[in-house]
Parts: sequence; C-alpha cells; structure tokens
Amino acid sequence: MDSVSYRTERLDHLGIVAGICHEIDLIGQIDRLVPMPRRQVSVGEAVQAMVLNALGFVGRPLYLTPEFFANKPVEVLIRPGITADMLNDDSLGRALDALWEAGLTQVFAQVASHALSHFGLLSRFVHVDTSSFHVHGAYEASAEKPGVIRITHGYSRAHRPDLKQVVVGLLTTYRAALPLWIQTLDGNASDTQSVPALVQAYIGQLGEGEPPPYIVADSALYSQDNLQALRAVRWITRVPERIALARTVEEAIAVEDMRASALKGYHYAEIGALYGGVRQRWLVVYSEAAYTRDVQALEQRIGKEREQAEQAMRELARREFLTRQEAEEAVAQLGRRWQYHTPQVRYTSVSHYARRGRPARGTPPERVGWRIEAWEVVPDQAAQEAARRRAGKFVLATNELDDAALPNEELLVAYKGQGVGPERGFRFLKDPLFFADSFFLKSPQRIMALIMAMGLALLVYALAEHKLRQRLQKTGETLPNQVGKPTQRPTLRRIFQMFEGIDVLVMHGPHGVERRVLNLTELHKRILRLLGPHVQKCYLAPE
Repeated sequence: MDSVSYRTERLDHLGIVAGICHEIDLIGQIDRLVPMPRRQVSVGEAVQAMVLNALGFVGRPLYLTPEFFANKPVEVLIRPGITADMLNDDSLGRALDALWEAGLTQVFAQVASHALSHFGLLSRFVHVDTSSFHVHGAYEASAEKPGVIRITHGYSRAHRPDLKQVVVGLLTTYRAALPLWIQTLDGNASDTQSVPALVQAYIGQLGEGEPPPYIVADSALYSQDNLQALRAVRWITRVPERIALARTVEEAIAVEDMRASALKGYHYAEIGALYGGVRQRWLVVYSEAAYTRDVQALEQRIGKEREQAEQAMRELARREFLTRQEAEEAVAQLGRRWQYHTPQVRYTSVSHYARRGRPARGTPPERVGWRIEAWEVVPDQAAQEAARRRAGKFVLATNELDDAALPNEELLVAYKGQGVGPERGFRFLKDPLFFADSFFLKSPQRIMALIMAMGLALLVYALAEHKLRQRLQKTGETLPNQVGKPTQRPTLRRIFQMFEGIDVLVMHGPHGVERRVLNLTELHKRILRLLGPHVQKCYLAPE
C-alpha cells in the first residue's frame, strides 16, 4: 500500500499579498532592473519575501525571515523551488546591497509606475510630506560616500530626541494613498529644504508624455527660495501664519463676503497675490469646524496669558528702579511679550535718606528710586478682535493662475487630501506590528534599501485595498465591517483579519504533491473573486 504523508502550511491573508505582487509582476520588474545572475534567490524574490514578511503583521525582524516562512507555502507565495531556509539574512542582506547599488528611488519609481499603469491609475494631484524613523545601534559617519544618508539626531516627531533617526520623504496619490516615490534622507533633514528636492527629483523622472501633476504640500514648502526653485512645477500649499499678508487678508475678508463651498461647512474667497517674485492665486478659506476649535483655543490662550501677565506684574511691582525711565522700559519690555493684553501702570518715587526715621524738614534724600504704585493688565481689544476674525480661516496658494484648469473647489478638495495620502502612508509604516517601527541593520545603505522595500509593501497594500473597493463599487456588492454592517470601503487590515485560519493541506503521495486549501468559506471565495485571478490562484481557487 502506497503511503501518503500530510502536513499543513499557514496561508491566512498572505495569498492576497502574493497575488497582488504577482499581478504587478514585482519579481520580474525588480529582476529586470537589478539583475544578479547565479543567485539561489533573485533580488526580486528576496524583495517579495520582505514584502510578505512586512505584511504578515507579526513583528518579526528581517533576520528572522526564515522563521516567518517556516510554516508558510513558500512555493505558492514566491515560486516553486524556494524554501524558507533560502530566505536567510545573508541572502536578503545581499539583495538590499544590490538594490542600493542599482539606485533605490529609481527602482521604486519604476515599479510603482508600472503598477499604477497596470491598474490604469493616473493622479492629477501628488501629495508630499516627510517623517522620521528611529534607528537603534551605532553607525559610522558616511557623509563622504555619495548618496549615503547620515544617521544622526534631529527633530523627533515622536518626541524621542535620545534616539538617532532617518527622515523619509513620501509622495502619494490622493484618495488611494498610493506611494509614487519614497526616499531616505539624513536624520536632521529639514522639511523646508528637503521637500523641494523631493519634488524636483520626482518630477525629473517623469516621462515626456506624462502630464505633470499638481504637487500638494504643507506650509513648509512656502518660502521665497522654494517658490523660485519650483517655478516650473505646479504646486498647491498652505501659506504659513508667519506671512504677515496672510494674517492681514484673514482679518480683512469677512465670512459674509465669501462664497459657500460645495464642501459642507466651508466658505472661500479668491484673491491674487505676489510673493517671492511669483504670481499666484490665494484662496482664503473659512471652516466652521475649525472656527469652533480656534475660538476655544484662543480663549484658553487669552486666559493663560492673562494669568502669566498678572504674575509677571506682581513680581515686577516688588522691584525698585534707579529711574522712572528704567521702570517704564521694564514694563514695556514685559508688555511686548503679550499678544492679547497691555499693561496700565502708575509709578511713584521712593526717597531714601542716610539716617533711619523721619527726616527733618528740608533734608535732601540721599537717592530717589522708582516703583510701580498700581498696575492693571488690560485686554487689548483690537488684538483680541483681530484674532477672532482670523479664527477658522487659512490661506491656500497655487501658482496655477487659470481657475478653469484648477477651479477653486478642486483646489480646496486637493489640499484637504494632504492629511490623507502621506499621513496615512506613514501611519501604516509606523504600525507597531510592522517591522519598520525601528531598525537595526549593518549599514546606512541597507537601511535605505529596507525603507524602499517597506515602501513597496505599502504600495502592495494600498493597491489591494484600492482594487477591492473599486470592485465593490462597480458590482454594487458590500462586505461586513468589524461590527457586521455592510460597507463598500473595507480596510485591507479588516480583510486580513477575516482570512485568519486559512491553511494549505499538503499531501505527498506516490503520484506527487497535492495541495488543498482548508477553511475557505463562501465569503472568502467572494472576496477572492473580487480581487481577481492572481489572488485566486494563490488560494488554489481558480473558479
């Protein structure tokens, strides 16, 4: 009697990840860009292994990749002939080195461009932002080597100034938050300088036939030097409050004189402006929700400033000054610190005599000092009223002067997406279950390459989520969310949870190897059908 051996392999949601990788030809694209013959595991296969590890959400570091794949159907997820032990830290590390040598941003951009082209996705607006990632370990300074970042201390958005870091620049599409460009920068890189460089690098690699998108950035982009440097780029950004003209127009334009937006709760008014030698359109925007928040915060600031001002005046009133002019200057210097209050003070002279007791009539004092006899912290009504007029308002700017090419409504909607694209990408990359929460690798070059691989994991995740949502809308179908209610916008994380417990039964018999997927429900099969044949194939469910 012929014997048959059995074992199970854990598939869970990884077939979805692998299916999207196969659909965008991730392995083929990378191997074309980074050919390394005579490797047991190609660079593209190593990268797909990293993406699968990253999206496994198990928190295993890179060097434990063989352990991660030990009970997984590796031949289904990557290719026949691959085994878990082949995906060791040496193999993956050499793949990271090869990626760096080939040019990380260029490889990523071409893979992303191919993927978006495959899905027929074009973006009219591209959002750009940066964030910092912590790095553990000691690294030698490598500033002398071209293209290698410096891992150093810098401004920590996570309030961990004790840790060294790298800064990551990310460009994404708007609604689907698909990453288009990812680049690693020095740990102390500033947004003001790095964002224009990121934009120029991204625009520079676009093909001649591709229409350049509008670049959407936060207020770090808005400076005279940056606007001059980006004259050839179409941009949308927010004018920082430090620009006096922005504060002036916010105060001058009343909500009653604005046009109601199609976006509920928003009003706007368009004006022309010239700043940094660049003509531009400004959109003064009023948000009802922001007004409520701003007024509440303003009243708190006014109250806190009054408390601090009164305490400072009490301390000043205990001092004695040599001259009245010195006393007045001390009060004026204190008042200049206040935005919303002003001091009202009455001064008095203080005579000092050589002897104690009551001086005789006509005895001249030895010296005369000055003190504050009475004081009051008075509200600066004009300043407070001006701040209230600015509440709920902000100014958007663009160098697109043709409002037919970029209508005001579209300008407002595009900027609102600035909090959707890169921010969503960074939240994903910094998930505690993602292996990018902090790094410990042998060299800055490998850290740079690993961040690129993380960007590819984000790309695969965002593509899968986008495809599923688009298919649901097209077919009119829904899926249950976390509380069982129907939705056409499920998160891919939720879909991953639904696929927990999917196993592959592997049977070795006299006629070869046979695989069967266990625990697939009708709901699972419906999701697989929506995601398409590449994903279905990974679950051995071609129907």
